[in-house]
Amino acid sequence: MKNANIFISAFFLVLFGAFLSSRAQLPTANYDENRVPEYILPALPTTLKEWENSRSGLIAQFENEVYGRVAEGSFRTEVTITRQRNGVLAGKADLKEIRVQIITSRGELPIDILLLTPLGSTGPMPVILGLNFYGNHSIHRDTAISLSDRWMRRNEDYGIENNKATEASRGVRAYRWAIDKILSRGYALATFYYGDVDPDFHDGFSNGVHPLFYQEGQIAPRPDEWGSVSAWAWGTRRVLDYLQTDPQIHEGKIALFGHSRLGKTALWAGAQDKRFAAVIANNSGCGGAALSRRKFGETVQIINTSFPHWFCTNFKKYNERESQLPVDQHQLIALIAPRPVYITSASEDLWADPKGEFLAAREAGRVYSLYNSTSNPLLEKIPPSHTPVLGPISYHMRSGKHDVTDYDWDRFLDFLDLHFK
Repeated sequence: MKNANIFISAFFLVLFGAFLSSRAQLPTANYDENRVPEYILPALPTTLKEWENSRSGLIAQFENEVYGRVAEGSFRTEVTITRQRNGVLAGKADLKEIRVQIITSRGELPIDILLLTPLGSTGPMPVILGLNFYGNHSIHRDTAISLSDRWMRRNEDYGIENNKATEASRGVRAYRWAIDKILSRGYALATFYYGDVDPDFHDGFSNGVHPLFYQEGQIAPRPDEWGSVSAWAWGTRRVLDYLQTDPQIHEGKIALFGHSRLGKTALWAGAQDKRFAAVIANNSGCGGAALSRRKFGETVQIINTSFPHWFCTNFKKYNERESQLPVDQHQLIALIAPRPVYITSASEDLWADPKGEFLAAREAGRVYSLYNSTSNPLLEKIPPSHTPVLGPISYHMRSGKHDVTDYDWDRFLDFLDLHFK
């Protein structure tokens, strides 16, 4: 027994040493434009026919090398309306809660959707679909919204106790959603907790949706199979399946919104699924809108080390080797064309590389111009803060930090009005 204890102690010391070694090798983030390496972006086709012919192969490259392909396997869904209330949110909205149950031969997974529509509206109306970080109840304090019972990231300031939400968690992220503005402008809002699909911690993919699609004897995704971002994107598509059947929703006017890691998710989902009529990615950074080859702020190695579960295992091949990536993020944005896309940055959010986000959007504009040569191009230089450029491909920079503000929502709604109304 003594020898066994010595062996176990030595084993964990080796693991801890390897962890410290990996952290010690993690490069310091670069915030100096003079240190951005010279790079050549993967070329975009110059004719519409070439672009359309290359599109499926480009998606396959992003699947195989960055986000991971969805594992093969059949599934079915069961949809249940679990709650309906009229006159919620101080009499401004009607509420519907919908459970989409994902069912495979290996188990089941529920996704709970909150749908808010303007009071008394019958539709069909445009809707903004967005994933949230702390449960549907976190976007407003109204007790008509069911309190999530799923695993939550630890955050005492948000009333999370033992990785569970409490009544104190209600409305803790309301400031990020501008619900009154959304409803008053004639839009519905649909949201679901991203942790319903895959909890945001790395346990070797034994939780969330992944085990539902494992083959016999499989215990983790293969190197080219889906990480968490790809799983969250898959979840948005299952919610989209439902929204297109709801009589209150205009099936051709469903916009997908995401912030930060969920901005990465929105871009990837929008690139894969043409049913999303518009995509809004806010402060999405590395693996989102920012060019990987710039190595500014958060890099491929930093993100893969800090969040090893977000992307497929193959993406780790490009740690400190961004120039060898067969793709870059301007191509991801271009895959959404000709549907409208809005890329947004914040001046103090250097971690997400605002300039890299703008440059990727500008380059993607070359593909948008293949569909409509008269569409407004993005400016050659990044515009000043609070100077939005709206069109089929849109961009704004605002002052401030990594967040979602009322200014952002005002511009998002202007953008959707331009294309939906």
